[in-house]
Amino acid sequence: MMRIRFLIYALAGLALIGVAVAWVFYIQRGAHLELKGQVLKVRTLATDENSSVALIDFRITNVADYPWMVRSVEVSVIDGQGYLVEGSTISDTDATRLFDYFPLLGKKYNESLIMRSRIQPHQTVDRMAGVRFEVPEVQIRNRKSLRIHVVEVDGGASDIVEGAGR
Repeated sequence: MMRIRFLIYALAGLALIGVAVAWVFYIQRGAHLELKGQVLKVRTLATDENSSVALIDFRITNVADYPWMVRSVEVSVIDGQGYLVEGSTISDTDATRLFDYFPLLGKKYNESLIMRSRIQPHQTVDRMAGVRFEVPEVQIRNRKSLRIHVVEVDGGASDIVEGAGR
């Protein structure tokens, strides 16, 4: 009789612990800083025979319950041959000038995602990144994938990836 009573109390205790752990996970669900997003459009321009610029429009959502403050934005491409090519972001002013000087690029639809940009909790925004690559434009156009790496001021980071199915 004592064993059965002990077993009942032990199982009840384990059930309470399980409920407590599930409750902790439930209340922490919005505490993880993360951006989710997708690349909408990539426009490329050859600046000379060995360098190019990519103007990338993308949509991002802050899925956390806390604001995301951007510390940096980095863009890289895996070209058609499988090589990783790192880009250098350009300022919003320079991106605006590119659109003014080269009408074939079309209109500049979105603001650039720059340092200290704030994305509020659960907010979805369309942004742009202008990036210079030290490779010919054809390598950027024939890319296998493109990755936008956004770092938050407190150290969190998220990637927006344009993948192989494009």
